[in-house]
Amino acid sequence: MNAAIKRRTFLAASALLAASTRFPALAASKGAVSQEHDRRVRDLIAQMSLPEKLGQMTQLAGGRQKALNSRIDDAALDRVRQGRVGSYLHVAGAEPLARLQRVAVEESRLGIPLLFAMDVVHGYRTIMPVPLGMAASFDPDIARRAARVAAVEASVSGLHWTFAPMIDIARDARWGRVVEGAGEDPYLGSRMAEAQILGFQTDDLANPDALLACAKHFGAYGAGEGGRDYDRADISDETLHEVYLPPFQAAIAAGAGSFMTAFNELNGVPTTGNAELVRSLLREQWGYQGLVVSDWNAILELVAHGAASDPVEAAALALRAGVDMDMTSETYANHLEQALAADKTLLPLVDEAVSRILHAKARLGLFDDPFRFGDAEREKLVLGSPEHRAVAREAATRSIVLLRNEGNVLPLRSDARIALIGALADDASSTIGSWRARGQMEESITLRAALEARNITYAPGVSPRDPDTSNIAAAVDAADNADIVLLVIGEDFDHSGEARSRSDIGLPGAQQQLVEAIRATEKPIVAILMNGRPLALEEVLDGIPAVLETWFLGNESGPAIADVLFGKASPAGRLPMGMPRNTGQVPQYYAHPPTGRPANPDLSKDSARYHDTEIGPLFPFGHGLSYAQFDYSDLSVVPQGNGRSLAWTISATITNTSARDADEVVQLYIRAPVAGLARPVKELRGFARAAIPSGDARRVTFTLEPEHFAIWRDGWQILPGSVEVMIGASSEDIRLRGRLDNPEARAVDAGETAGAARVTTVTVA
Repeated sequence: MNAAIKRRTFLAASALLAASTRFPALAASKGAVSQEHDRRVRDLIAQMSLPEKLGQMTQLAGGRQKALNSRIDDAALDRVRQGRVGSYLHVAGAEPLARLQRVAVEESRLGIPLLFAMDVVHGYRTIMPVPLGMAASFDPDIARRAARVAAVEASVSGLHWTFAPMIDIARDARWGRVVEGAGEDPYLGSRMAEAQILGFQTDDLANPDALLACAKHFGAYGAGEGGRDYDRADISDETLHEVYLPPFQAAIAAGAGSFMTAFNELNGVPTTGNAELVRSLLREQWGYQGLVVSDWNAILELVAHGAASDPVEAAALALRAGVDMDMTSETYANHLEQALAADKTLLPLVDEAVSRILHAKARLGLFDDPFRFGDAEREKLVLGSPEHRAVAREAATRSIVLLRNEGNVLPLRSDARIALIGALADDASSTIGSWRARGQMEESITLRAALEARNITYAPGVSPRDPDTSNIAAAVDAADNADIVLLVIGEDFDHSGEARSRSDIGLPGAQQQLVEAIRATEKPIVAILMNGRPLALEEVLDGIPAVLETWFLGNESGPAIADVLFGKASPAGRLPMGMPRNTGQVPQYYAHPPTGRPANPDLSKDSARYHDTEIGPLFPFGHGLSYAQFDYSDLSVVPQGNGRSLAWTISATITNTSARDADEVVQLYIRAPVAGLARPVKELRGFARAAIPSGDARRVTFTLEPEHFAIWRDGWQILPGSVEVMIGASSEDIRLRGRLDNPEARAVDAGETAGAARVTTVTVA
């Protein structure tokens, strides 16, 4: 077949139908394709041989994480010509990907374009705060804008697809992958999921610079036992639906083009082979018909799980579950044909999987123009552009959390003599965190670099990975000769991330000795935490008057921290996970049901607490201070409408009583008791980051519906009752309380969002 005929073939196969009758979960997204295109794609599938179909269902690694494109050799190109691969990951670059795509569309029998993918998690070349840090902004708009920058940079470099966002709820900080998500709360997680998906994809994947998002890891990867990566999750049906699944429902509502199954098993069934979870719940009940891909090697690992006896059975199990594409294990390519020979009923499932893969390619416009992604000249201008760095600076600043500020140590005086102590203050690699895509440490500004024009003395002290304490004496000398100490402590970037679970989430290395030595100087200390998870630091931070949580903030880390330290910006970040006092407290979370014997400070009383530590976290979920002060007043709870249109507006006035402009993050919590059940003491159901000038006020209004109070009891149920509403500055700093009466009693329609997945309308006036 000559090139012209091949081009006509893929032009004719430009999309799959997204009509509501066939793809209800995608019907609301813009860019729905025509019935004619759908017919033509069905015709294309009819022309495909079984090896070509299995090729579309196969994703290969085109290189290694640090050596992209390194495996695209002559043998790989021959495989592309034979139509035996549908997607590559670990590839990038406008020119090399254009060459690879040309082989697929001009030299293969059917000319089907390839999908190119990478883990673009928190930036491509311009690196933003790690996702846990971004969640601390409590600002979905900045998360959307950051994802938009990543999509522009990745798409101009030839990529079509990112394996992000990770939207797993995590309540155990020992798990290394907490760095990739939005923390412990399903409502916050749902809103950050939506924001990132809209940033990556826009409202139409046919738009220039759109990037196919991937909601991962379906369904309860963050619930691994002991905080161990890849380990099993054994949780109730209620917890699954109320805590771990809401962000995935929110992702569908946002139009997520793909999902990824999790590595682990859920209640005894590995999720990559879990037909009840994927084919029944996700596909049939929720109506999602987008592309589902396995995680790396996960189909073959069904054998290691013991769920399949050999790769042939593993391939059949994953296909029956609803997994369309096999990432890297080649189990579909090498073994599914044997499974099909033994069970002909699997063949229609192959066609369904191929159809969904082609639909994703069509939505991206690859059949219309397989080379529309990637522009070598524009790539030189876009990557790390000043405009993109400005977004990174804003995102970093908004993600910083002021945890403590006793005696108003912060902001610092401009003429202060400063001792900057800690190896992390000059660790450019750690600023960009894990999953750094094409980020370059040389392009990051460390805190030391950002402060070099100030009156500072720098001493590295100790490294988070080095037990050597020989440099502590020099750090003490620096502190003795300073007015104030900036003590930078925490983890380096490689302490958190995939397969980076830790049994002890205290300070690693010899940092404890450094803290003790600096504390002994009796100089005022500002502890600056850099880390990819909440750390257990009660003893470490004892007596330190000011504490900033800065995460790994990306390329603009140093300037953002400096802006907060010297008062150019007032901090307004909030903790997306509570910080424990010690490791033994985890897992912990604020939305815990009460017990019959709630925790009591009186140790003579038998109650649900540890005897060797104080009750609760060191810093709770939603906590964060400001350089301004805010007064909360005038709560009103007003019912609106009736019947199925019933809603309530909950309003409060927030007044900035200080002398400086600042943001305040206003948080709405509910408690909805149900007869016969123990329900959480609080559940987040709304938040607003409001900019309030000095002396001014804002009226913040939340609108709740009965679906916000729904609970899972073999399906979503709305039950009548009295609901307490609470507005405050954190989960423990509640300023106003009110009550509403919900008369509704009904089941929520299948597939309809409820509980934490449901969006709360917020206005700030």
